[in-house]
Amino acid sequence: MADPAEALRDAHPELEAVRKQAEEPVYLVGGAVRDLLLGRPRADVDLVAVGDAAALAERLGGAAVEHERFGTVKVEVEGHEIDIATARSESYPAPGALPVVAPADDIEADLGRRDFTINAMAIPIDGEPRLVDPHGGEGDLEEGILRVLHPRSFEDDPTRAIRAARYAARLDFRLDPETEELLRRADLTTVSSDRRRSELERLAGEATACRGYELLADWGLIELRDGGLELMRSVGDLFDREHWAQFAPREEALISAALGPPGGEELLASMWPPNPGEGVELAEQRDPVELALARAMGADWIEHYLTAWRNVTLEIDGNDLVAAGVPEGPAVGRGLRAARRGRLEGEVWGRDQELAAALEAARGVA
Repeated sequence: MADPAEALRDAHPELEAVRKQAEEPVYLVGGAVRDLLLGRPRADVDLVAVGDAAALAERLGGAAVEHERFGTVKVEVEGHEIDIATARSESYPAPGALPVVAPADDIEADLGRRDFTINAMAIPIDGEPRLVDPHGGEGDLEEGILRVLHPRSFEDDPTRAIRAARYAARLDFRLDPETEELLRRADLTTVSSDRRRSELERLAGEATACRGYELLADWGLIELRDGGLELMRSVGDLFDREHWAQFAPREEALISAALGPPGGEELLASMWPPNPGEGVELAEQRDPVELALARAMGADWIEHYLTAWRNVTLEIDGNDLVAAGVPEGPAVGRGLRAARRGRLEGEVWGRDQELAAALEAARGVA
């Protein structure tokens, strides 16, 4: 386990600027401390000020974005983006409800509202850094254990169960027995679908997403579609290719692969369009996620569509048809589609042939 003082100096030299401006105790907290102790790289820095986070951000002089409800502010310091929060406590008026937030007088109270012991540690940035660890997070890090802070944790915020899968999969940690018992009783339906979806998307964004979804299913918190894990892995491999990463949203595709519900991907995967023109018309009527799933199921023709067919363009456009006497409206689109189909099939070459094919189709000439 890394030494907190040495690790902090080496990993975050930009915090010296924060220390010089701080008029209140300021701590590195949460996942930033966890990853620092594990020696894992981390791009973002999370600080807690036992005082006014917004005032500290203003003294730092960087461009800041404030989230007043939760007392947090995002600021840029020496080219580094830093999240600063006012120390706070939380209470939950009902299971799954958003917390009621109040300022806290010390860092221990702020750490007590967090999800797992490994995320409930802090290091002061002023003076000689030391580890503030009221819940035994360092020991759990050393043992590879994921442990909640209190028995109501998953009742207060059931999305912590999804976060448990994210951390367990990413770090290859195991749940302690009491945490697992509590987690299996979590009720994700007490939080909004948007909050559930947000956490599932964050999990899908992990390199270990498949393992995370497998854990959620093993814990009885989600139901995978038939073959969902295998399809997830295939979709993940697909998005390693740059043209797919630019074509469809990766997280959405992975969630659809894991959970469904099935759409038209099975039908798309079972067919081979008789020609490129029909393939383009079929693909352009479908959602990119559906196409990604179908491709992962083995639809090779979609690869041809994505890398070649859809890039075929015409030298003419709708203005050329209107100038030739075709009235604006559906006939123009019909003509352009026919010309493009001819180009894709190798039956039409050059501007003159494109225009002739388009006019024929637009005017309804047999």
